[in-house]
Amino acid sequence: MVLRLLRRAGARSDHLHLASLGAIGLCLTLWVRAKTIDQEQRGNAERRALFVGLWPPMLWLIGEALREPK
Repeated sequence: MVLRLLRRAGARSDHLHLASLGAIGLCLTLWVRAKTIDQEQRGNAERRALFVGLWPPMLWLIGEALREPK
């Protein structure tokens, strides 16, 4: 169902692969930024970076599913 909606919206596997790479960059940026803030807010910032770090494999696999024929 999700794949059907993505195909109807015009998404291609390359789009999701690029989004996966972008999520890796965002995760690294958030993690580095977490090291520069004070100790009270550091835990929340690190959890945010870890949460975003879970996105790349999901986006990559959805992109691979879009690449395969129906």
